[in-house]
Amino acid sequence: MRALWTYLGISFGVSWLVALPLWLGDGIDEPLLPVLAVAMMFTPALAALVVVRFVERRPLNRALGLTPVRPWGRFLGWLGIALVVPVALVAVALPVASVLGLYEADLVEFSGFRETLDAQLAAVGGAPLDIPVQVLVIAQLASIVLGAVINTVPALGEEIGWRGWLLPTLVDRYGTAAAVVVSGMIWGLWHAPLVLLGYNYPDASPLLALVMMVGFCTVVGAVFSWLRIRSGNVWAPALAHGALNAAAGMHLLFVAAGTTVDTTHATILGWSGWIVPLALVAVLAATGQFRARQPEPTATP
Repeated sequence: MRALWTYLGISFGVSWLVALPLWLGDGIDEPLLPVLAVAMMFTPALAALVVVRFVERRPLNRALGLTPVRPWGRFLGWLGIALVVPVALVAVALPVASVLGLYEADLVEFSGFRETLDAQLAAVGGAPLDIPVQVLVIAQLASIVLGAVINTVPALGEEIGWRGWLLPTLVDRYGTAAAVVVSGMIWGLWHAPLVLLGYNYPDASPLLALVMMVGFCTVVGAVFSWLRIRSGNVWAPALAHGALNAAAGMHLLFVAAGTTVDTTHATILGWSGWIVPLALVAVLAATGQFRARQPEPTATP
């Protein structure tokens, strides 16, 4: 228990210290927000590193989920799954919300995206776009892959802690089901320094925003936990986390002009966006996909 409480104390305590300038300044309007948000993402890895090195005194690679990565074919296969699944979940959340009347889309003129771009250009004295907005939408969608790879670097800062060290630690102590749920809830609560200021849920009260963030992280964290357990390492959930962050703004491309998106209800962040991930997790659980894979047999002479 000492290792667990040390990990939680460092990851939560340092994250609040990193976010303190936001609380003393202009909140999420603070110019330092992007830098501080990325810095926060490395606090779980810092906590895990300290615990493994100075409390547990174990070899770092396996304790943090950095190994094993062989056989390479299996490793690359799981990376492919990790890239596709989060983007698909983000995308399918939009038609689900649309069917439920929570999201108004414009898939022809992309009027909301055009409205946003024109407003941004006007703010800097630029002229309206003179190229088809559809071209820009395609370019934005194509850039998700590159964005996922780039975002994997800071996402690894989180995943080394949450799925690299914390999840297996909780599995050993409480079993897989409890570990998946509890690790997701802890991950959600860890976002409090930003979420309580309006990050991700600007239309919600601080308490509701935190509750929603915990729900979101519990649901999506279960998918990431599946990737961690089945791949045997932290690289797949890290790439999945990076892909999720890269695709999270997809709703801005398809929204109709003049409408607002309440993320407590719509997008992958809102309750309607959890329907498909919950169904996926239920199927994975029912088919035994949360059982750790067996190690590859070693050849005998």
